[in-house]
Amino acid sequence: MKRNILFVSSEVRPFAMSGGLGDVLGVLPRVLAELGHDVRVVMPLYRKVPRAGLEDLHLSLGVPTGVGERWCGVRMAHLPQSKVPVYFLEHDALYDRDGFYGTTDYPWWDNCLRFTVLSRGALQLCHALNWYPDVINANDWQTGLVPAFLNVVERGSPLHRAASVFTIHNLGYQGRFPAPQFGVTGLPWEMFTFLDFEYWDEVNLLKGALTHSTLLSTVSPGYAREIQTPAFGEGLDPILRERAGDLHGILNGIDLVEWDPTTDPHIPHHFSASDPSGKGLCKAALQRELGLPVRDDIPLVGIVTRFAWQKGIDVLAEVMPRLLALPLQMVVVGSGEAWAEKFFGELQAEFPGNYRGIIQFNTGLAHRVEAGADLYLMPSRYEPCGLNQMYSLRYGTLPIVRATGGLDDTVENFDPVSGRGTGFKFWDMDAPALEGTVSWAVNTFRARPHDIAAMRRRAMEQDFSWKQAARKYMDMYERAIALRRMQVGG
Repeated sequence: MKRNILFVSSEVRPFAMSGGLGDVLGVLPRVLAELGHDVRVVMPLYRKVPRAGLEDLHLSLGVPTGVGERWCGVRMAHLPQSKVPVYFLEHDALYDRDGFYGTTDYPWWDNCLRFTVLSRGALQLCHALNWYPDVINANDWQTGLVPAFLNVVERGSPLHRAASVFTIHNLGYQGRFPAPQFGVTGLPWEMFTFLDFEYWDEVNLLKGALTHSTLLSTVSPGYAREIQTPAFGEGLDPILRERAGDLHGILNGIDLVEWDPTTDPHIPHHFSASDPSGKGLCKAALQRELGLPVRDDIPLVGIVTRFAWQKGIDVLAEVMPRLLALPLQMVVVGSGEAWAEKFFGELQAEFPGNYRGIIQFNTGLAHRVEAGADLYLMPSRYEPCGLNQMYSLRYGTLPIVRATGGLDDTVENFDPVSGRGTGFKFWDMDAPALEGTVSWAVNTFRARPHDIAAMRRRAMEQDFSWKQAARKYMDMYERAIALRRMQVGG
């Protein structure tokens, strides 16, 4: 059955992206549309969104809030390679700023208002277009008010029948604000209780979404299990355990068009599982690009990451001098915390023969690292899904990962007895475990080349397409729609 599906998100690739949320919203709606559904997306019109090519819909959209009505313009574009409309809410006082959520040091003081307007504005837009979704998929705390608005302010309207699915891309970010900010939402103050949006005398938008959504989802089965525990639940694990039957862990897919070693325009040589010869040529080309000795007898280890605590960057820094004493080469591409940018940038002066630190985000280089590296290191403390390990597998670059969340779901640990596996895992988040696992991978590369070749071929044959994930999303949506209609009638 054809369904109307609305996504509301603070990030959508290629228009605005700071992490995995934008990646997902750049592909999943397109794949659902290819399955025959009417899919639409709403996001803010940030300063960084190019205005060229956006269609002005000439709408004056009134958005009620608890501090007065805000009036938004609406512009429209389409997701690349699709007819999926992306509607941009235009309100320069709220969104025309450098940074989506704040500066590098501080969040914007009015973020509660900014994302109240996004959440309520998306629903107002449905009324203006006279288009009503069967299901609305809200994403992360920035859209955490959508389910409550559906339940409360849309009661009696055509939107009240819409099911809500709330997707947790990262539970570590919850949208917490001082208690008086609840008035900004326009929701009744009786909802500011421990049963709804109150958390330790603060507003918690994500908590309210967990309470009010028809169903919940997150971006891997492993992360869905982890966030129900105190270790990963960020204080909300009791609610998530209570709603365990409504929580779906669906592994993200990857964009098989952009990340395809047989056609990738960013890499100098193409290759495949059946003809992997081009991978060695990519390695040599990457070594030359980085000014490293061209050697095929030692592994080249790649890292492309945000320099953040979540990514285990502090533990990595602790072991870097010992790792660089191993028979390997390493390239780190990333940006983020200032101390890490300084450390990983300056380390090159100490290890000029086998290390390069590139302190920037560079799309082309990220692709060339995935194609040219032999091993790819992801020592994350937690990883709801992770995409780079799947890119690596597709490019025959064997991941070294901490066994958490989506990393544990997607990487099969090497078995020295059978030779099976697609990468190398460690469980403890400490320096000895990280150092020992990298050393194990390096020794395997040098001593067991036939096993490495078999693992590469197996890795490249994995299927991480979005079509698989999209069908699981549709199964979840159908369940949500049925539940919602039982609740509200009709």
